[in-house]
Amino acid sequence: MPLALSTLGLPGTPLDRVVGLAADHGWHGLELRCASDQPVRLQLTPAQRRATARLFTRAGVVPLTLASYVGIAGPGPDEPVVADLLAHLRLAADLGCRHLRVFPHGGPGPAAAADARAVHRLGEVAGHAWSLGVRILVETHDSHRTAAALGGVLDRVDHPAVGALWDLLHTWLAGEYPTETHRVLARRLGYVQVKDVASVEDLTPLALGAGVLPLAACVRLLPRDSWVAWEYEAPWHPAAAPLAPRLGAGARHLAALPRRQDGP
Repeated sequence: MPLALSTLGLPGTPLDRVVGLAADHGWHGLELRCASDQPVRLQLTPAQRRATARLFTRAGVVPLTLASYVGIAGPGPDEPVVADLLAHLRLAADLGCRHLRVFPHGGPGPAAAADARAVHRLGEVAGHAWSLGVRILVETHDSHRTAAALGGVLDRVDHPAVGALWDLLHTWLAGEYPTETHRVLARRLGYVQVKDVASVEDLTPLALGAGVLPLAACVRLLPRDSWVAWEYEAPWHPAAAPLAPRLGAGARHLAALPRRQDGP
C-alpha cells in the first residue's frame, strides 16, 4: 500500500529533511505544497528544479503531487487561470510529479456558472497535461466539497488527464458517506487524502485513528495499489502537536487498515 505525506504538516522544515523523515518512517511519497514562501515554488530555476528532482531519486521517495492553490472555477477571465495551470504543470513535470492538485474555488454566484468555468479551463489544459505525463486532480474542497458536486464537472471534461483528489475531511463535513463518494468518483479517482479531527467544531489535527473521521470505512473501498496521503494541517492550527513524532505511528496505522483486493 503506497503512502504519501503532505509537506503541509512540517512547515519551516527544509525539503531534504522532509524527504529524509518520510523515507525513515515508512512514507513512500510526498505531496509538495507549492507556494511562493515554500521550498517548492514556481520561481525555482531550471537548475533548482533538476536538483530537487535528484533529491527524490536519491532518497527513493516519490514526488507524488504538486499541491497548488490554483482555483479552477472562480469568477473572472479564463486566461490568467489557464496560464497559472500551465506554469504549475511545467513545474510538476520538471520535478517528476505524477499529479497536480488544484482547488475548485467556485466563489459566489450560480453553481452552474462555476461548473462551466471549471470545465472550460480544465479542457484547455488537459491535452498539455497528458503530453507532460501529469494528471490534474481537483480536490473535494470549498465550493465542490462533495463527490456529488465535483463528479459532474469531471464527467463533462471527460479526459484521462483530469481526475479527483478525495479529501475525506471535506466530504465528511458535507455529510457525504464514503460509499457514496467512492461510487461517484471511483472511475476518476486519483487517490485519497486523509486526516483526523475531534469533531465538526474542533478541526485541530490529531494522530490518525485518534479522532472521528471514518478512515477505515474509506480505505477499505480502495484497491491495494491506490495511494493514500496524510495531510496534517498544522499551519492552520497552532495548537496542533508536532507532526514529526507521529510519522511512524501514522504510517503503521494506515498500513494496517484493510484494503480491497481487486481493482477499482
